[in-house]
Amino acid sequence: MLQFVKKEKVLPFKKEEYQDRVKNVKMSMEEQGIDVLLITDPANMNYISGYDALSYYVPQGVIVALDLEEPVCIVRLQDLFCATETTWMITENVIAYPDKYLWEPKALHVMDFIGDFLKGKNLHLKRIGLEFDTYFFNAHWYKSLEKCLPDSTFIDATSLVNWIRGQKSEKELEYMNIAARIVEKTMTNAINKIAIGERESNVAAGIYNDLIIGTGEYGGEYPSLAPIMPAGDRTAGAHFSWTTEGTYQDGQLMYMELSGSYKRYHAPLTRTIFIGEPPNLVKETAKIVIEGLNVALDKIKPGVTCEEVEKAWQTTINKYGLQKESRMGYTVGLSYPPVWTENTAYFKPGEKTILKPNMTFHMMPGLWLDGYGVAITETLRVTETGCETITKFPRELFIR
Repeated sequence: MLQFVKKEKVLPFKKEEYQDRVKNVKMSMEEQGIDVLLITDPANMNYISGYDALSYYVPQGVIVALDLEEPVCIVRLQDLFCATETTWMITENVIAYPDKYLWEPKALHVMDFIGDFLKGKNLHLKRIGLEFDTYFFNAHWYKSLEKCLPDSTFIDATSLVNWIRGQKSEKELEYMNIAARIVEKTMTNAINKIAIGERESNVAAGIYNDLIIGTGEYGGEYPSLAPIMPAGDRTAGAHFSWTTEGTYQDGQLMYMELSGSYKRYHAPLTRTIFIGEPPNLVKETAKIVIEGLNVALDKIKPGVTCEEVEKAWQTTINKYGLQKESRMGYTVGLSYPPVWTENTAYFKPGEKTILKPNMTFHMMPGLWLDGYGVAITETLRVTETGCETITKFPRELFIR
């Protein structure tokens, strides 16, 4: 029989920080009239319990109840070891369901297992909050819960945990700074690799290599979003990646939006590159983007609303006859695929969210115009008196 030396469990945060998070969640639940909260977003599950595994393709959840001292993490039996190794709660609060709940989901579903658990704890007659609008809770799950818990009252608790995640702790900021160092190294190497005749897929491979190797001192993790790196006229699109057969050409524009990831914390960064001598149109557009970015960054400080930041950017580019319809920034930090946004506050018109110290954003002042696009972005932290960029990289149009 094989025997292994069991390592001591080391969590990304102290138990006390997790407990403070649970306390804040319960306070928000009480304010919203929620007695039980079922969390299915993997980033929110991680934030509350520490759970971290590639298991989010099957139903799972973390339950927070006002009547329970600790959260309860419910996962697939196959993932039980992953859960016990990464969560901070006592073993009894990590519960596994067998695979039969996955075999015929129209007949027997994981939500039946969760519903039976709630009934066993006499929590089924309470007001139950659900993350309705998330990638990891669908209509079938909801219908299964309704059928299993016909006497329950369900409340939309979408983003309840997300909003609590907004102001980062010192340890969270430390992880975001490490992610920033990873993406800076990756961006440098990627820009240096771009050359006439170089395959786009080769540059993409180098990006993945650098994101995972990390800084040397710190290794990286898989990011929540694949590298965005269109070239040529594809830069007019906001979310193209590389082409499988394409090679870089003289006189070609391209940009790269990347993020390092450390302990699931992200720090996105975007830079635009031109191969050869850039035309005046591209150079002038880049100058406008950088000017608008700088003006918006200067506007940020505690007490300012998100819409005021967006207006500073919009007013700047309006001087040049340009307008950006889409939001130009969003909260960022802890995340899992398919996105790295935290889905709460945005820099957009009408966004009344007031900025507070240690909120973190990806400021995304990209312009996608007729036939081309330019994007130069920063990840930032709101400070006590203004803001600072977590990403540290030359803010310019790069020429290869």
